[in-house]
Amino acid sequence: MYLPGTYITALLMLITCMICWGSWANTQKLVKSFRFELFYWDYIIGMVLTSIFFGLTLGNAGDSANGLPFLQSLEQASGNKLALALLSGIVFNAANILLVAAIAVAGLAVAFPIGIGLALIIGTIGNYIVKPDGNPFLLFGGMTLVALAIVLDAFAYRAQAAKASAKTTRAGIVLSLACGVLMGVFYPIFAKAISGPSNLTPYSGFFVFSLGSALCTFPAIGYFMRKPVSGEPVYAYEYFKVPWIWHLSGIAGGIIWSVGTMFNFIVGARQGLVGPAVSYSLGQGATLVSAIWGVFIWHEFKGADFKISLLLTLMFACFLAGLASIAIAPLIP
Repeated sequence: MYLPGTYITALLMLITCMICWGSWANTQKLVKSFRFELFYWDYIIGMVLTSIFFGLTLGNAGDSANGLPFLQSLEQASGNKLALALLSGIVFNAANILLVAAIAVAGLAVAFPIGIGLALIIGTIGNYIVKPDGNPFLLFGGMTLVALAIVLDAFAYRAQAAKASAKTTRAGIVLSLACGVLMGVFYPIFAKAISGPSNLTPYSGFFVFSLGSALCTFPAIGYFMRKPVSGEPVYAYEYFKVPWIWHLSGIAGGIIWSVGTMFNFIVGARQGLVGPAVSYSLGQGATLVSAIWGVFIWHEFKGADFKISLLLTLMFACFLAGLASIAIAPLIP
């Protein structure tokens, strides 16, 4: 299977991951009339298709010393490793559904910084416990700056949402926080699935991960279809009544996210190069990317006063400084 051979290659893959993770939700914004409960079915289709594609291509390419080919890895993996990969997919998907619901209620500039920012903190600590790679002062110092950026974004949102109903404000923040807790837990579980004896490779692991996500979709999305966070209940037959281009948008969202995730898993699995803690932390620079989309493209803070603009400026500065610290953590003993 293929694994990156140099830190520069790994860094470029993580930057791509960051862009993908921070941009996929735009495919949902492009079809605003497509209820997220229906959009998500197409998103999962895109995820499963991408996992199969990577498994049959890069999963079978490169130096065999890096790991077993895709299908052979699935055959020899222990039941425990398969269960861990499946569980990580279930946990991730529950978190991601909450994220999509938060986006529908509160917008990109809020859901991502709060939800994914909290996930960054939890995931970084969890991954570092599983495999302590990277300079801890730079890694956790960067994480602290990102945490500060989350707080600044929350204050900016609170000020901007003052004219909105309190229920909508609370719903967006609560959904984002719940997403962050679950999103921070899934990666350490996956890291265990691709390490140790009879382990999965990043490619076979992501395939099992995607199956876990698909299984979780049935009860989770089924619940939100019956009891939506906003609007009226939605029914399955409505999925087949929307324009085909809407379905393509949802599938594209799943593909974009999965490309970023696959790159992140590949880099995190490379021994002695980056490690899962740094890989996950840097990939979560997606929070910054999504905030840029929300603020400058979708104008989610349109009409903001000087105080809100200052908070957003400080938020971006903290994110950039924090991500820079995390990026150089593997280079300094």
